[in-house]
Amino acid sequence: MPKKLPEYNASSLADIAFMLLIFFLVTTTMDTDSGLRRKLPPMPPKDAKIDPNNKIKDRNIFEVLVNSKDQLLVEGELMRIEDLYDATKEFMLNSNNSPKLPEKKEIEVPFFGKQMVTKGVISLQNAIGTTYGTYIAVQNELVRAINDIRDDIAKRKWNKKYEDLNSDQQKAIRKIMPQRISEAEPKKVGGN
Repeated sequence: MPKKLPEYNASSLADIAFMLLIFFLVTTTMDTDSGLRRKLPPMPPKDAKIDPNNKIKDRNIFEVLVNSKDQLLVEGELMRIEDLYDATKEFMLNSNNSPKLPEKKEIEVPFFGKQMVTKGVISLQNAIGTTYGTYIAVQNELVRAINDIRDDIAKRKWNKKYEDLNSDQQKAIRKIMPQRISEAEPKKVGGN
């Protein structure tokens, strides 16, 4: 008669596996991704025609370039990221109606009546090799400048921050200060 193998009590193996799973879930740290919270514009209709004569004037474009060495060029001049916020606000507001800064057009805005609104567009382009951290820092400064302008408008009109307004009020402020950031495809410029 063949010898019987001793039985192994495996009833606690499931408990041990479960405890190990809990241990690894609790002790493992998860990296949180940093990114941009952006609402993309809707796709144009398939039958939409592009008017080749409808070009944006150079004075209405705020060129922001980041090269592969993470150097920031704004309107062709080297600039520190810390200075981008002020330069963006100056461009978008054009308080002195400078002929070198963007044009304005008059439109009717709910709650505000007739308002002079900027035609300014921010053109952001980065080179292949730009670090993600620099790209995010530049994006953050551009968006922060626009958001602060919106906050200023909201405080003057309703004595509230932009984010505390109702959707109709926010929509009116977005008409006065649109967030037009055009991102071009990365190019291989400025080094490796």
